[in-house]
Amino acid sequence: MKNFVVKTLANAGALGVALWLPNITLTGESIGKKALTLILVALVFGLVNFLVKPIVKLLTLPLFILTLGLITLVVNALMLLLTSWLAEQFDLSFHVEGFWTAVLGGLIISVVSWALNIVLPDGD
Repeated sequence: MKNFVVKTLANAGALGVALWLPNITLTGESIGKKALTLILVALVFGLVNFLVKPIVKLLTLPLFILTLGLITLVVNALMLLLTSWLAEQFDLSFHVEGFWTAVLGGLIISVVSWALNIVLPDGD
């Protein structure tokens, strides 16, 4: 359970850093509502990465081999765009505008999430 909380907080922190990009937005009336929305979006992002990403990686395995793993940037961007679409469906005020913004956002989220997972404790 502790590992789940740590990963969700790491995702929320990484998404928070990605919000500095001009075309990734999170709106809300107060800081508390924004923080709650960010945590909920991090949960959606975690579920997308847990359920959808392995299937997409398996289906694109030849492209992973052909591009020496660079297709990971595209897969991460697609997961971020899917998270944005799902957030809209759940009436969460998180939006990613455009594919190239999603590529840059996915890169930022990957690096920040990796760094936070190293710093934060992950024992069960």
